[in-house]
Amino acid sequence: MNTDNPIVNAADINRMITRIAHEILEKHQGVVDNLALIGIQTRGVYIARRIQSEIRKIEGVNVLIGELDITLYRDDWTRIGHHPVVKPTEISFSVDGLDVILVDDVLFTGRTIRAAMDALMDFGRPARIELAVLASRGHREFPIQPDYSGRFFDTRYQDSINVHLTEHDGTDDIVIVRG
Repeated sequence: MNTDNPIVNAADINRMITRIAHEILEKHQGVVDNLALIGIQTRGVYIARRIQSEIRKIEGVNVLIGELDITLYRDDWTRIGHHPVVKPTEISFSVDGLDVILVDDVLFTGRTIRAAMDALMDFGRPARIELAVLASRGHREFPIQPDYSGRFFDTRYQDSINVHLTEHDGTDDIVIVRG
């Protein structure tokens, strides 16, 4: 069964981004010169940019930002097709000694984040890795939890959460697709 009615609208998403930015600043005591946001392709990149923009509005500074593709680090990449689409990874700075916040749209089993941490290590050794997600839904297969989360959704394993963002999908909302 497909549920096309959004359970989260654009205003809700904006509030989530604003709250996540404030929580990051609070946890880091307003010090962002050792902080980097790394968005996981695809929608995590847009969420990271929005968080960066919100922090700039609040503190008047730009946080380092990068993009990370984890396709070839996934433990299931051979199952997703013979010719996986690899998107750009753009990290133009050393992550050595930085507090890195990985940013993604949905946290489900934790496998994507595990792959992202493996990929990130190819760029150096961060002082700390934190996680920010717009939607967290449970059903972990790895012991991974978000440090910053827009909202938790109680779902069945076979359900899907689709985050739509204007930059990629033409609209901002979150939809649960019942499996």
